[in-house]
Amino acid sequence: MVHVLPETVELILAESTGRPGRLPLFARPVIGDDIAAGSLRHLHAALRSGTPLELDERLASAVLALARSASTAATRMPALDRVPAPAAAQAAGRVRALIDEAFAEDLGAAELAAAAGCSRNVVYRAFEAVHGLAPSEYQRQRRLRSAHSLLKAGRGPAEAAAEVGFADQAHLTRWFVRSFGVTPAAYARAHASWTGS
Repeated sequence: MVHVLPETVELILAESTGRPGRLPLFARPVIGDDIAAGSLRHLHAALRSGTPLELDERLASAVLALARSASTAATRMPALDRVPAPAAAQAAGRVRALIDEAFAEDLGAAELAAAAGCSRNVVYRAFEAVHGLAPSEYQRQRRLRSAHSLLKAGRGPAEAAAEVGFADQAHLTRWFVRSFGVTPAAYARAHASWTGS
């Protein structure tokens, strides 16, 4: 079970619409919606092992999916406006610069919003529109590229994981295998044998 505080729901809805948040009302206790269910699964995974940024993104996504799909007509959320291209590019550029500068830190949605000068939800929509992925995914890719470079330079997997911001070597290994198809240790050994070091 995931319990989200009403104040958090109100905040997310207010940031999404630009109006004071209002709690959604649900006509049914059980909701059969694939999009909402997927958002809740992603939120659960982020609660178990996600970064603070990923958790912020997944929480907002789940709240918005539930409010859009299952709330009563009186409290249903309007569709989100598209962020104009120049504003999206500017916000996305600021967020990318912050992530590039501090990718190893546990950045949160509030820090990204402050850097971009807009709400968290505008940050998510703008970043995805410009770069094609969520800020947390970009941060993970940035960490993986840096870990890849550290492994090539002869650092061990545990040291690389700690230096680039992964919670531990196991988290680095899981994402490294998904991205590169090989464990960090196997990559480091193979690179050492190719270069003769």
